[in-house]
Amino acid sequence: MLSDPARYWADVRVGGDVQWSDAHRGWLVLSHAEAGAAFRDGQHLSADRTGALARAAAAQPEAFARTVELLSGWMIFRDPPVHTRLRDPVRVAFTPRRMAQLTHYVKGVVDELLDPALQAGRLDARPELAGPLPGLVIAELLGVPRSQRDEFTSWSDALAEIVFSVRPRTVDPAPVTEATDHFIAFFSDLIDHYRRQPADNLLTALVQGTGDLSEIELVGACTLLLFAGHETTTNLLTTAIGHLVEEPADRCRLRDDPGLGERAVDELLRTMGPAATMVRKVAVDHERGGRQLRQRDTVFISIAAANHDPGVFVDPGRIDLGRDPNPHLGFGWGLHHCLGAALARLESRIALTTLVQRSPDLRPGATVSLLHGDVMGRARPVVEVLLR
Repeated sequence: MLSDPARYWADVRVGGDVQWSDAHRGWLVLSHAEAGAAFRDGQHLSADRTGALARAAAAQPEAFARTVELLSGWMIFRDPPVHTRLRDPVRVAFTPRRMAQLTHYVKGVVDELLDPALQAGRLDARPELAGPLPGLVIAELLGVPRSQRDEFTSWSDALAEIVFSVRPRTVDPAPVTEATDHFIAFFSDLIDHYRRQPADNLLTALVQGTGDLSEIELVGACTLLLFAGHETTTNLLTTAIGHLVEEPADRCRLRDDPGLGERAVDELLRTMGPAATMVRKVAVDHERGGRQLRQRDTVFISIAAANHDPGVFVDPGRIDLGRDPNPHLGFGWGLHHCLGAALARLESRIALTTLVQRSPDLRPGATVSLLHGDVMGRARPVVEVLLR
């Protein structure tokens, strides 16, 4: 990750709010205003990746087509009206009432994960807290038996190779297709189970309220919820813990005022969020930021740059856990605004405030590294923490 992102993006933005990048063979959208406008513009910019995935499948073994079929059921890769049809049934997962019901469960899981680490005096943040927490919570929402939840991490990691790739033809197909087969088999069986034996969980609600979705689209919706809830929140929590370890003043501030939790999460998401860039394709020739964009051009909406725009954020390079207002774009915007934003905030708030309250004297352990990944990619931070 960048050591001084505000300075870096200020230097890049000298070339304009919208500019061509030879390195990435596409347009960079860099200002908060232009990024927000791009997120809202479903007429000129397309989020649909099914065409690119289908072309990638043509160059891969036949089994890879199953992965393309599965990902075609992910709303984040589709435009309206398909996007709307896929998104509407899933909205039932994230109502305020359901989030309130989850609060006690999330707190219990965080305490359960922290107990052995506190006893040992050492926490390896990603595998022991940040990794398992989101997967356990989303699995609870879906109604996945707890004994089967550990398998999802490896499947999600394999699927991430294609999901986050800007060049899907270069991805090794073997682990991706294996993960796809696991996901399809697992959720097909679970969907059939809850059709026969309904229960008070999201999967039952999806089964009962998704008459317009095909079987593979229903499996795709489940996979997306599990994947999105695991991958992004895990990376956010890991980098956030790393920051609190390295910045005692912020750690003490959050410990002494846990009511800052949600604002702190938003500020950490603004400055070190896992989604640095969203990709779009130009659907119709148009002008944006004084530049002429042509059909099929690639557009990189830089969330990281927008979140460090000095025209919107006072002193954007400074992390202020109490920043308010904070109109960051870490959850996207417009049609594709993250449905799970409330859940990510809930999990992160509880995890971070509980950690600093139960172990107020965090110290770096053998490894504290936040340098994995780059400005266009996803971070893979490593944080080992001494708890006493």
